[in-house]
Amino acid sequence: MRRYGKHTDEDDIRQRPNRKGNRPRSNIRPKHEDAAEGMVLTVDRGRLTVLIDGTPVTAMKARELGRKAAVVGDRVAVVGDLSGKKDTLARIVRIEGRSSVLRRTADDDDPYERVVVANADQLAVVTALADPEPRPRMIDRCLVAAFDGGLTPLLVLTKSDLAPPDELLSLYGDLDIPYVVTSRAELEDGTAVARVREQLDGKVTAFVGHSGVGKTTLVNALVPDDRRRTTGHVNAVTGRGRHTTTSALALPLSGDAGWVIDTPGVRSFGLHHVDPSRVIHAFPDLEPGTAECPRACSHDEPDCALDAWVEAGHADPARLYSLRRLLATRERHEGD
Repeated sequence: MRRYGKHTDEDDIRQRPNRKGNRPRSNIRPKHEDAAEGMVLTVDRGRLTVLIDGTPVTAMKARELGRKAAVVGDRVAVVGDLSGKKDTLARIVRIEGRSSVLRRTADDDDPYERVVVANADQLAVVTALADPEPRPRMIDRCLVAAFDGGLTPLLVLTKSDLAPPDELLSLYGDLDIPYVVTSRAELEDGTAVARVREQLDGKVTAFVGHSGVGKTTLVNALVPDDRRRTTGHVNAVTGRGRHTTTSALALPLSGDAGWVIDTPGVRSFGLHHVDPSRVIHAFPDLEPGTAECPRACSHDEPDCALDAWVEAGHADPARLYSLRRLLATRERHEGD
């Protein structure tokens, strides 16, 4: 049954009102060319602190971004009230492209990928030489995540007054990873901070480590004006510390010489998301040898072309061993 006659025009047609207002819906989103650019400093329950021209601004994610979330280190476009005054709220309308991404999963069989930090230049893996005992498999996993995400790794070994670093460092000699060894006394007199600072100047550095290794204590010493809670108690039975950092936070080094991103202490570092073809990029002496590898080669199977590449003298066998040891961490638990 026709509701209208044969000769109707647009004025005759009844329009159903929009329940949320009379403005017609549109799939065309504004481009926000006039949006201000800033860096995400921290994220707390849907509210983000963004640094815009030296002013911290509280913002929330715009609905048009959908499920895409901004993380610490992201460069974002922001509109709205940018004054940074109390009880004001701006809106993040765009997340710019990322130069690097530090990601992890809860476990190796967890398909849900969590982005921890974006746009960091390097990853400082902090581990204690004793109290708690070092966990090489956890270090391996952090290194794989760094190589996979495009970050340069840095080893920071703490509490050398309790145990020597030689045995642990020998595991990573063939990877040519820079390192800094610190002691409690050196942290107190500032010499350790100066050595670590040399590795950080001009870079954005994410710090990661399991609880109790002294990560937050070191960050507090590097950025004394933005002190976080000190290191938690180390359980004498489990050898694990209590989490003292609950959210990632970007902190500026003095003199505008770089950024430190303190991340929550982790007890696991899943690598479900890691693709072996990306990790190989961190081994430029081995990468050309993969040209003859079978499709989707894991680089640790009988048909892998890297064995012939090394046998021909193109690379040190120790480097291939190190690569395969790192890739094998995806099959082993962190506590092994």
